[in-house]
Amino acid sequence: MFVGISFSRKCAVVVLLIPSVLAISCLSATMARTDSISMNESISDGQNLVSDKNHFVLGFFSPGASSNRYIGIWYNSVPNGTVVWVANRNNPLQDKSGILKFDNGGNLTLVDGKGNSFIVASGMGMGDLEAAILDSGNFVLRTNHSNIVWESFASPTDTWLPGMNISVGNFLTSWKNYDDPATGDYTFGPGVAGDHTFGPGVANASRLIIRWNGNNFWTSARWTGDTNSLIPDLKSIETIPVFFQCDNLTCMYTPNPSDTMTKIVLDRTGALSLTQFDPDAKSWTLLWRQPASCDVSNLCGVYGVCNNSMLSVSVSAKESVSLSLCQCPQGFALQDKSNARKGCSRKTPLQCNGDGFIDMPGMQLPDCRQKLLVVENGDCESACMNDCSCMAYTHSPSDGCSLCRGNLTNLQSGNDGNGVGTLHLRLAASELESSGRSGHKLILLAYILPSVAFLIFCLASFIWIRRWKDKGKGKQHDHSLVMASDVIKLWESEDTGSHFTTLSFSQIRNATDNFSTENKLGEGGFGPVYKGNLPNGQDVAVKRLAANSGQGLPEFKNEILLIAKLQHRNLVGLLGCCIDEEEMVLIYEYMPNKSLDFFLFEQSRRAFLVWAMRLNIIEGIAQGLIYLHKHSRLRIIHRDLKPSNVLLDADMNPKISDFGMARIFDPKGALANTKRVVGTYGYMAPEYAMAGIFSVKSDVFSYGVLLLEIVSGLRNAGSHGYGNSLNLLGHAWELWKEGRWYELIDKSLRGACPENMVLRCIHVGLLCVQEAAADRPSMAEVISMITNENATLPDPKQPGFLSMLLPIEADVPEGTYSLNDLSITVLNGR
Repeated sequence: MFVGISFSRKCAVVVLLIPSVLAISCLSATMARTDSISMNESISDGQNLVSDKNHFVLGFFSPGASSNRYIGIWYNSVPNGTVVWVANRNNPLQDKSGILKFDNGGNLTLVDGKGNSFIVASGMGMGDLEAAILDSGNFVLRTNHSNIVWESFASPTDTWLPGMNISVGNFLTSWKNYDDPATGDYTFGPGVAGDHTFGPGVANASRLIIRWNGNNFWTSARWTGDTNSLIPDLKSIETIPVFFQCDNLTCMYTPNPSDTMTKIVLDRTGALSLTQFDPDAKSWTLLWRQPASCDVSNLCGVYGVCNNSMLSVSVSAKESVSLSLCQCPQGFALQDKSNARKGCSRKTPLQCNGDGFIDMPGMQLPDCRQKLLVVENGDCESACMNDCSCMAYTHSPSDGCSLCRGNLTNLQSGNDGNGVGTLHLRLAASELESSGRSGHKLILLAYILPSVAFLIFCLASFIWIRRWKDKGKGKQHDHSLVMASDVIKLWESEDTGSHFTTLSFSQIRNATDNFSTENKLGEGGFGPVYKGNLPNGQDVAVKRLAANSGQGLPEFKNEILLIAKLQHRNLVGLLGCCIDEEEMVLIYEYMPNKSLDFFLFEQSRRAFLVWAMRLNIIEGIAQGLIYLHKHSRLRIIHRDLKPSNVLLDADMNPKISDFGMARIFDPKGALANTKRVVGTYGYMAPEYAMAGIFSVKSDVFSYGVLLLEIVSGLRNAGSHGYGNSLNLLGHAWELWKEGRWYELIDKSLRGACPENMVLRCIHVGLLCVQEAAADRPSMAEVISMITNENATLPDPKQPGFLSMLLPIEADVPEGTYSLNDLSITVLNGR
């Protein structure tokens, strides 16, 4: 049930748990001189309270891209701040006029410039109070420096800190979204596991439960008294990082060692994470994360079964399977056929006497179970049958018999691990009988007749396929001969200084262990990519054409004929190929650090890309494009430059890959036109995507998008917009015009990079994505702008805001597009 995750501290991986990890705009403000304020003191926006040993800060901040102001607590020693508590999460201030002070009744209040007030903490009518931030992260109202009358630990937001008690009435609540700490849809805290679950004297023992809008979404293991029984996976970590302790319905935890900075965060998606701070690397390390399960979009209502096993199915449109994940058990039907998540209803009401049970193996056993202390002869079925309110029962050697009463919700199948077993679900006798009668009546139709029809179909299909294959074999063989001839002529006519070779398919199969899933590195538009090891011991990347890729011999041949002539440190090396009937394979040098998007768009890895590393990648990609456009034997336009096509070697040096869509161009001609538009939405230049007109400036546009993504860590074309814009280009343009360019910088870089250099990169990126191709600089000019700090840069014009799909009316009858990492061929109506 649990998946333990740990990362090496040497990797300095920062796990950015949004919304808890945020850029704190007020960190640069002047720090206050004290950890507390008395009843006649106050702090205003820009002033902070700092705990005695400088562990925590309390002050005003704005989360993410929001301009609203909040009172919050964050770590003092963590770069970029990490918010752990928000006072006015549902009552934000609209400007920086806020003041935190005591009112006449002893309440600590937040007052805005218009005199509106919000009570942060109640002083219970007491006098002589002070508000103080403690080194534990607890914000308290106290008298005489010791008697606490109110504490923030009693009103947590999304973060569970060491020493904080959470209980049924004192639980974590997720943020609404990245930019809004308002109360979200998820809660986390202890819950009753069932009366007498563990025997006499242990009633009301708890489990930790995540709920979505009141529905149980995920549950931990049971609390047995063992310090790590709630999350058993923590025992697999070399040094157990935390020790839990629960007392009835209250739980807390202690870090190990005790001085370690540790936090448990419930993020806006309902995911729960345990992280630990590495002071040497100045980054958070992910220790454990609540495992993937049926997400909120797949909660299936009363008696609906969420099929977890289908979550691993790879599909291009998630919406097409979201309903199929919710299914009804035998004897039930959907309440609303248009929305499976509304649950299921019984086809036939229960009669109590004479009902039966169906077996549902592989189920995540529900939380409603009540353990029976004594069941004679282990007859769980009779115990449930004799209780008309019992809707299901379970049995296991360790837990014995357990009954479930009332309607069952959030049933989940397809799980493995703890808490999984067979659920025996109660059905009306007529449902069981009708199922049995139908089976006997239709046995001939169900088995004999389909078997005969299937044999006839197989025989006819075999004859047809054999004839078709014999016809196609000659044509495929001709293609192979043409390709082999092209390759041989290429390498005989020119000394490229490379070691290109042709391999047999059996050699490729052996090198990749028969294309095993363990060796699979990823999948792109051409097809899956595998790690292979040649007989000489060399590691290689093997790209195999997928039958449904939308690409074929033209892209395969194009990549060989182009990249075979290209030799540059910032271009991936093609080592060989294989052609065997329908099999087409390319062999590249192996890049151990995968692709740029592997780091750039993953929160747990993005902070590994420090500024020096990003700048090296920015310059390396530019040098590779200059070579393609100006210095190679053939002048080439790549046409599909994006993070997934930038591979990283062992030293994190970038290498441009995937030349299947590249085109040779005439350096004397400024523009070319094609009806076969190829590339990736979000990276294609406007004139190319809309009219099929391409030039070197098309690659410049893609490079500009890539440059802004590297600086910001954000995707240009994502599932959501940024600020008031539909994409990253629009967001960057808005911030640039308003002089707020600093907000575009990746939060993990702020304070750790030279601002003048980052500003120059953003400036160059905006110049590259200008709407008119003629306004964009060449790649030679781009590298000069980046590396020459004295170069004067012109003001950028409005970018091309390309965030929509091509209109069907566009005069581009056929095209190959790459969406994220997949390339597909689309036929548009004329």
